[in-house]
Amino acid sequence: MAIILGVDPGSRITGYGLIRCEGRRTEYLDSGCIRVGEKPMAQRLQTIFHSLATLIGEYRPDEFAIEQVFMARNPDSALKLGQARGAAIVSAANSGLAVFEYSARQVKQAVVGNGGADKAQVQHMVQTLLSLSRKPQADAADALAIALCHAHMNQSISRISAGSRVRGGRVR
Repeated sequence: MAIILGVDPGSRITGYGLIRCEGRRTEYLDSGCIRVGEKPMAQRLQTIFHSLATLIGEYRPDEFAIEQVFMARNPDSALKLGQARGAAIVSAANSGLAVFEYSARQVKQAVVGNGGADKAQVQHMVQTLLSLSRKPQADAADALAIALCHAHMNQSISRISAGSRVRGGRVR
């Protein structure tokens, strides 16, 4: 059994999602958004860091997954996103969690089956996969999708590893 914390970083809104995985069974634990508003950047980063540290302390996740930086049209936006990612990653690293990173395309492919899916499709599939009564807010849905992507990757690696040990009816 593993608890996975997925994070969709942002300089104004950072989404988070927590799921518990046991074999192929996935259970929703919590999700939401860390809203930092119009504070100076240093205070925003501090809020992201401390909010995630609090979540990590409360839920004790086993694994941490975060979206990779994508190349934005605006270099200033990309730098701010990178700083928010850094605050989140340091929060996880300070708690001893390994950090796993996935591109937006990988996340959408794992959850929707289409690397070019839009936010509404991601929200719908997260709601369906986790049997939620309503669609989560967009940033929280993205964070849950990142956690689901990580769970899917772990399951795929486990199946591949198990398959490589059994060939021709013999265990190697």
